[in-house]
Amino acid sequence: MTHPFKTAGYAAALLFAAATLVSAHGDVKPQAVDTSGLPETGTEWLIENPYRAETVGEEVWLRAVEIGASGYNQNCARCHGLEVVSGGLAPDLRFLEAEEYGDEWYMERFRTGYTQNGITKMPAFGDLLGQDAAWAIRTYIETRPDGDAMAEYADELKAMRDQLQMYAEGAEGADPDALKSRLSEIAGSIETLSGAPVADSVAFRAANLIDGTQARYKSAAETLTIGLSAAQ
Repeated sequence: MTHPFKTAGYAAALLFAAATLVSAHGDVKPQAVDTSGLPETGTEWLIENPYRAETVGEEVWLRAVEIGASGYNQNCARCHGLEVVSGGLAPDLRFLEAEEYGDEWYMERFRTGYTQNGITKMPAFGDLLGQDAAWAIRTYIETRPDGDAMAEYADELKAMRDQLQMYAEGAEGADPDALKSRLSEIAGSIETLSGAPVADSVAFRAANLIDGTQARYKSAAETLTIGLSAAQ
């Protein structure tokens, strides 16, 4: 798959409450999500994600993924897992289809929550966080990469991480174009589990950070370190 986007990514993190962890949110206060930079979605709740790249363009899509990562991390990761990788008790949202059916299911749960036998297993987030935050989190979720595909490149990415760190410390011989090209190739071969066209993998993020400066080499190396650690 050829990677269609070329701008910078960000550091990822994590969505809302579990369908089987009965008291997971009992002592957690939902955290507001700053949605600055996103088009407002209005007061009428939508049934289809308005922040996909084909609808709003690359720049807004990237902003939605960034905001969604922050919102997920603050409100959802505790139950649904780091990088949306479920530990088995809550649904693995990475598999929720990036299409209208998946959007409808997601928004219904986000707005109204989930109860079973009179017990709240997931609180209603709709009135607490709002629609803009809801769709940003959805956008982040559907870009999660296939972890098995990532594992195939783990050794190469670790080697590239070490290279980047050396260049960040001033080593000579760096070829930023070659580094970006190879990372982009890897990113293009990693698919999402939702069917969304672009996976926000650590290879994607690192590739878009490199600009030939030591500071960006350092950022790219750190991005790979964090991502590879989370994947283990």
